[in-house]
Amino acid sequence: MEKRRVVITGMGTVNPVGNTVSDSWAAVKAGTCGIGPITRYDASEMKVKLAGEVKNLDLDALLGKRETKKMDRFTQLSLAAADECMSDAGLDREKENLNRCGVIFSSGIGGFETVGQAHQRGSERGWDSVSPFMIPMIISNMAAGHMAIRYGFKGMCSCVVTACAGGTNAVGDAFRHIRDGYAEVMLCGGGEAAITPLAMGGFTAMKALHEGSAPLRASIPFDKERSGFVMGEGAGALLLEELGHAQARGAKIYAEVVGYGANCDAHHITAPAPGGAGGAACMGQALADAGIAPQAVDYINAHGTSTALNDESETAAIHTVFGDHAGKLMVSSTKSMTGHLLGAAGAVEAIFTALALGEGFVPATIGYQVPDPACDLDIVPNQGRAAEIKVALSNSLGFGGHNAAVVLKKWEARL
Repeated sequence: MEKRRVVITGMGTVNPVGNTVSDSWAAVKAGTCGIGPITRYDASEMKVKLAGEVKNLDLDALLGKRETKKMDRFTQLSLAAADECMSDAGLDREKENLNRCGVIFSSGIGGFETVGQAHQRGSERGWDSVSPFMIPMIISNMAAGHMAIRYGFKGMCSCVVTACAGGTNAVGDAFRHIRDGYAEVMLCGGGEAAITPLAMGGFTAMKALHEGSAPLRASIPFDKERSGFVMGEGAGALLLEELGHAQARGAKIYAEVVGYGANCDAHHITAPAPGGAGGAACMGQALADAGIAPQAVDYINAHGTSTALNDESETAAIHTVFGDHAGKLMVSSTKSMTGHLLGAAGAVEAIFTALALGEGFVPATIGYQVPDPACDLDIVPNQGRAAEIKVALSNSLGFGGHNAAVVLKKWEARL
């Protein structure tokens, strides 16, 4: 049986460089850094002073003050992105079989801000004093659940929790769900809000975060002086549809999703496998799934976290998969602008990759100054570039050894 084709018909995002898709893409094209001093709490006595915060977003106005009180920030950000995505897609839900519409939405950590606040309240006032909404606020699947309720989607509703690979897993799983005939419409992506004292303290203790004070030299993927990632927050939402369904309702199409790979290093809880073996196998899976030769890929939106091990291992993985073609690939990390959005990263980066394909513009890796021989790729340093790209790949790698990759293709109607 021929596999069904799947396209992207709606997108929405809030992230450190913008609160809509159009504003975010304009900022990315301009090479804007969304990283700055932490304002969400007093970080004066902590080692890490910088993060990629969502800015000037009135969530009460967007979602309703009464409702936001019952949601953790990760859910609030996720719904803001999802509302933009649904509006962008123009899906008339009254004409849909809502049993064939579903949600797969990731969060790596879930309601961490609520966890910290509830612990403080319980320790001060007694544990029975915590909010009755605490549990439904902290569980990672609640953003997906709220979306299904909000839009009436009665098909599969799930949350992928694979650390920093989760957003890409959500997009890939939704793609397969439609391609294999289980749904016509899937809302997918990821949301995260882990700029909290407890979460930041935990990542700092494991030496994962950059501890400097200069925003433009903080998230510097592939730079020899990189010293850890910068925590970001936000959400990305994409509406995927079966091609015939999208065309029948006259939907605009951003890009086609053509391949997906997902595997595990089975090596270490935080460190990648030597030589990026798992990531290489994952990219190979995605390309094979798409039926596309490595030489056909023009651009990779890299995981590119700005940690020593990730960037070197990802570079090695790209050389393994693409051979001589690796030298011709454009490979950039938009985390240089947004920081690392954990479970939301892959979703936001899938949006940037789709826009790159549609517009013929490759985002830069900003802040790059000191070349690293172990990261010998064309990382599109400091300045984005116009380029005709027809096939792009987006990588995500997560703690636990999780790897995910999706292959997107420039939308070109074909018989």
